[in-house]
Amino acid sequence: MNHSLQHNSETTSHDVSEHTTSTALVLGGGGSAGNAWLIGVIAGLGEAGLDVTEADLIVGTSAGSTAAAQVAGAPPAELLAAILAAPAQPRTGPAGSGRGPVPTRPATNHLETTSAIIAAAEDATDMRRRLGAWALETAAASDGPGQRWRATVAARLPSLRWPQRRMLITAVDAHTGEPVVFDRHSGVDLVDAVAASCASGFAYGIGGSRYIDGGYRSNADNADLAAGYARVLVLSPFGGRSRTPVDWGLHLATQVDELRARGSRVETVFPDSDSRTAFGDNVMDLSTRPPAARAGHDQGRALAEQLTGFWR
Repeated sequence: MNHSLQHNSETTSHDVSEHTTSTALVLGGGGSAGNAWLIGVIAGLGEAGLDVTEADLIVGTSAGSTAAAQVAGAPPAELLAAILAAPAQPRTGPAGSGRGPVPTRPATNHLETTSAIIAAAEDATDMRRRLGAWALETAAASDGPGQRWRATVAARLPSLRWPQRRMLITAVDAHTGEPVVFDRHSGVDLVDAVAASCASGFAYGIGGSRYIDGGYRSNADNADLAAGYARVLVLSPFGGRSRTPVDWGLHLATQVDELRARGSRVETVFPDSDSRTAFGDNVMDLSTRPPAARAGHDQGRALAEQLTGFWR
């Protein structure tokens, strides 16, 4: 298997031409609730006449990588209907705001551990190396989710094939700490790319390599990968928040400023008050998915007119 990977240095080096009309949709991480909210917002926009899934580029990180693959393979209205029709799930207790699915350990412990690792790191490179080492150690101490996790991710995707439209899925190499960006030319199956991007609390194996959550590449959104596109729409379930120090330059606000400086028009959409209420205290709680999707749908419909002038 060819594991040639496309790194961010290859995707962020161009300014926007004044004649460019290209569009980019950036879907950030945010756990189970965040994924449902993303689907809801996109479906609401579509219902009101604005189809953002036709973007020239879709960037997906963690739960946003799942959403990216989902909207590329099925109509958002169908995805929304499936969330709303799913059997009710029991509500679980508060678990902070973990980055993505954590199939091997409680989210509270995961959040505390990763926060301590981030606090001890000297910079972003050191942070990624430390997080990768911890994830590899965790995997070595247990059997890890492996094929079980791959099957879980595959069941969430309406299509296991990369779309012809350009899509970038983020991750981090657990062995080296290097940022990684998968696309359809990487020689990696779509389901493996998404599984790697959502690997929080363990290191997901593809061939001889292992990867951790794409939210650690820079932040939960990785909007910098949309550099060179004229119009960039960022849907951020975490509202642009980041656990890294501001002076590392990784925050969404910093990336948005850089995109605008290069000539991109950028709009960001954060969960409104109803959506934040729907998320509750634990974005990994499956019971939050229907209310988060409904709130996202309502928010998308309300924003459609405002965003149509920007997008078209």
